[in-house]
Amino acid sequence: MIKNDIVNQIEQALSGYTPKKISQPTASPAAVLILVRTGVDEPHVVFTERTHQVEHHKGQVSFPGGACDDDDESPEATALRETYEEIGVRPDDVRLLGRLDDMVTISNFRVTPFVGVIASESSYEYKLNDEEVASIIEVPLAFLLDEQNMELEVREHGGREVLVPAFVYDNHRIWGATARMLHQFIELIR
Repeated sequence: MIKNDIVNQIEQALSGYTPKKISQPTASPAAVLILVRTGVDEPHVVFTERTHQVEHHKGQVSFPGGACDDDDESPEATALRETYEEIGVRPDDVRLLGRLDDMVTISNFRVTPFVGVIASESSYEYKLNDEEVASIIEVPLAFLLDEQNMELEVREHGGREVLVPAFVYDNHRIWGATARMLHQFIELIR
């Protein structure tokens, strides 16, 4: 998979997709960035492992992002601001390619996921916010695209059992809303 080809494939898939917007006034608006880093080897998706000091989702693997501030001009601005605050990726270094469906999380956030790419011919110099982010996890996109690397878990939702996606990479479990967003992203670019 050549990196320019995959970026073009992602951009094309997102340009032809109309994301679903959810209107849920009781949910707090938030935005995340599904960040694809191209580099000398193969494209990777960037995740954060949250610290145990944060208010929500302690120790979980997630995309960079968070709650919208009143000063944010748009959900895109929130995703870029939060990514910069959490892992030091400058908004000017990110090319946004599109967005996915809104999702309401169990913690009552209405999350808008955006997809962006950062081109870095070597490793990107992340600057972690030690209070929020314990580590960066870069997962090869090829690993995520391999259907054998996705598991289905049984979860209870709305009083009934449902199957939801999950991924395990290098002893890191990607589950919950992050896995659902990731699954939609993967299905769109397959």
